[in-house]
Amino acid sequence: MVTPSEPAPVQAPDVALLFEGGGMRNSYTAACVSELIERRVRFGWVGGISAGASHTVNFLSHDAERARQSFVEFGAAPGTGGISSFLRGDGYFNAEFIYETSGLPGNEFPFDWDEFAADPTPFRIGAMHARTGETVYWGRDDIPDLQSLMKRVRASSTMPVLMKTPVVDGEPYVDGALGSSGGVLLEAAENDGFEKFLVICTRPRDYVKPDVKYPGAVRRVLRDTPAVAEAVITRPARYNATKRRLLELEAQGRALLFFPDHMRIANTERKIDKLRASYEDGAAQTSADWSRWMEFLTA
Repeated sequence: MVTPSEPAPVQAPDVALLFEGGGMRNSYTAACVSELIERRVRFGWVGGISAGASHTVNFLSHDAERARQSFVEFGAAPGTGGISSFLRGDGYFNAEFIYETSGLPGNEFPFDWDEFAADPTPFRIGAMHARTGETVYWGRDDIPDLQSLMKRVRASSTMPVLMKTPVVDGEPYVDGALGSSGGVLLEAAENDGFEKFLVICTRPRDYVKPDVKYPGAVRRVLRDTPAVAEAVITRPARYNATKRRLLELEAQGRALLFFPDHMRIANTERKIDKLRASYEDGAAQTSADWSRWMEFLTA
């Protein structure tokens, strides 16, 4: 028997749920994740890049509170980074602690592996090989345990320079947003056979990514990883092409796109009051948009 506190599941098996990255801007869209979990919405496929990879695994672990805390209280916690962490060589965001240590059982921010593993929904997490520039999409077949999952979420989220480069299966990876996807795993979802999409974005609808102003400086800073440098320089073209494709799908009725109305923070924000306000902004917009979401998902 379904109680008022446990709504009936909403089944959308033909829809792929896609999460854009954006660092701490994802505090805004964490509200979308929490609401989808609370309302027991189920999709046929879920995928995310960078901070969107965290959204992906939190969604599939069905932990609405962890989805919120990941980009609010935990995101602002001293151990997760800051200038002192960067100067120590641990990165502006201390990714090893955030992803590979804190989520273990009994630690600061445990992740429910059993709940995640019990959900059969196919998923993808994207990252870019730091030496070759190749994009990789990891799924369930690549991830047998919590450690392998969080190592890949970390890899997907690793911003060059600001974070230490992790190694997965002996190979270095960086932020999946630099790869061929342009920041949203639309390509991967289509390759897996999906034609209808709910896309949770962290930039405004009219945002167009500008060209990199100083490509020479990027190449100097990233001289040890030239493939990463070129990916940073050429990323705006890929990002904008993916954005145009998403808008085309929206016009065809095949995509519902969530763009933040009131994004007030940057991707490196770590002040708790600003992260809380960002989450509340996202919650208000999600609530206002909910009936439109349901019309799309159940059509």
